[in-house]
Amino acid sequence: MSHVIPEVADVHVGRQAIYDRQGDIAAFELLFRNSPGARSATNGGALATSQVMVAAFTTVGLEELAGGRPCFINLTADFLLGELPVPFAPEHAVLEVLETVEVDDRLVAGVAKLVERGYVIALDDFVSGSGHERLFGLASYVKVDFLSTTAAQRRAILDVRAAHPHLRFVAERLETAADVTEAHKLGFELFQGYALSRPAVVTARTLSASRLRCVHLLGLLMAPDVGLDRVVSIVSSDPALSYRMLQAVNTAATGTAHRVSSVHEAVVMLGTAQIRNWVTLMLIGDLTEAGEEQTADILVHAQLCRLIAESTGLAGDEAFTAGLLDAVAGLLGLPIEALAGKLPLAAMVRDALLHGTGALGDVLAAVHAHEHGTASPTSAGSAVGLAGIAGIGGDMVVQQLAALAWATKTAQAIRSN
Repeated sequence: MSHVIPEVADVHVGRQAIYDRQGDIAAFELLFRNSPGARSATNGGALATSQVMVAAFTTVGLEELAGGRPCFINLTADFLLGELPVPFAPEHAVLEVLETVEVDDRLVAGVAKLVERGYVIALDDFVSGSGHERLFGLASYVKVDFLSTTAAQRRAILDVRAAHPHLRFVAERLETAADVTEAHKLGFELFQGYALSRPAVVTARTLSASRLRCVHLLGLLMAPDVGLDRVVSIVSSDPALSYRMLQAVNTAATGTAHRVSSVHEAVVMLGTAQIRNWVTLMLIGDLTEAGEEQTADILVHAQLCRLIAESTGLAGDEAFTAGLLDAVAGLLGLPIEALAGKLPLAAMVRDALLHGTGALGDVLAAVHAHEHGTASPTSAGSAVGLAGIAGIGGDMVVQQLAALAWATKTAQAIRSN
């Protein structure tokens, strides 16, 4: 079996703090960045928005980015009109209407639908007379750019508070201490700009999802009678897709005690509509296609864990998920603690990955021993599991060949669709 390294990419998300009147961080604005040192975005429009969403919600993680605080995310007209999906729950972000968006009847109707679904709206870089006044009744925040407005214009904008007391005003692009002082005196409630803090770039390593699989999965999800097992099969066949779906569940499950034990359970929890939305954004974000042989090793490792577990009476889905994350961590060069610690995994999967304990821990140890040509593991922690694994003996090679055959067949099936 070859040991070709799957394509690994660094993803970057910029974040800039938004402060309250007491000087505490109240929220963050998330920004697209294409490198750790980038000061501005080089990609624009739906591409940048999609990449921010995918990176923030399925790679870096909202908890790491914002620590439970609201996140402001710029949206282009495509998202506001419903032509592109907003895949996360309303409580996870504030949706910013960019100043470049033309506000017409369709746009107002699209924003109204988002508000009905529970999303919070902010008007970015608001200027009087731009037509964005039509959204005052739907918005919760109005952001005012200090670099592109005069003091008189800023006072005029704030005068709308009498007619719209529900609006909160954010002073942005505050470049000097004098700007901050003026914003406080005028009565702004939130503050953002270089005078307070510059954007920081958060970087995380991830595997690139196969564009081929994403396209096939998206087509499958468009069918009215899509079978859940088929969706699980395709997601499981791509390590990047699997990890991102688990991470998406982690975001969806924030604040709950729910834990998932397998990719299958993650797919069930997200539902086909949410998965379709995420896959759409991954494709728009121009994620690089990974070749089939680039992910062969990781799939064989995960499938071998499944086969060994099932041969000893253990649950195959949980073993596959543990094996997949175990291999992904190695390929990304991350400690398993850093990877598994971000995910809402069931206790048996976490224990196997983090401590090597339990029956699944024995499966992982046995597979590692076979792959590295070392002696079979011994442990007092799970005698039943070890006894079953020890009974396989020379059949491990047969199981590995079966796992390799499965990975090859899966790749061929995806290519033919």
